[in-house]
Amino acid sequence: MIFAQLFYTFFKIGLFGFGGGYAMLSMIQGEVVMRYEWISSQEFTDIVAISQMTPGPIGINAATYVGYTATGSVWGSVIASFAVVLPSFILMLLISKFFLAYQKHPMVEAVFKGLRPAVVGLLASAALILMNVENFNSPKDDIYSFIVSVVIFLVAFIGTRKYKINPILMIFCCGIAGLLLYW
Repeated sequence: MIFAQLFYTFFKIGLFGFGGGYAMLSMIQGEVVMRYEWISSQEFTDIVAISQMTPGPIGINAATYVGYTATGSVWGSVIASFAVVLPSFILMLLISKFFLAYQKHPMVEAVFKGLRPAVVGLLASAALILMNVENFNSPKDDIYSFIVSVVIFLVAFIGTRKYKINPILMIFCCGIAGLLLYW
């Protein structure tokens, strides 16, 4: 039963997760943390951090982790990962056949004009979901951890946005900063 639920859940996420992995985060959290409670909110936050540092798309990395955690089996990882990829594979086969022929059609251009801001909204939603107590601590409970979290966030944001620092280097440096400041 759990394998069927995993397949259905991640197939649905893969089918409706327009905008890629970051846009899928709110859907993944809603299903695996809130609905099925396969993982905790803290584990979800950790998945996002780990998925940032490991190769591959964040949606597939999350599916792999959740599949294993929910079932305690590699088969759970395989099923969840396959399910999240399958809709994209099918849709890309269908779309690629027609997109090149009709990409300049006014209706197709109108659809993409509507999808672009929606994808930005989904990405913003994913960012706001991650701005929680698990990531930034509570200023009431631990002011030091809260300030350090906000400073690391601002350094990472400004470093990648303004100074164009490589995100992989930024992740590494922030991990080292966390080690030095929290250990």
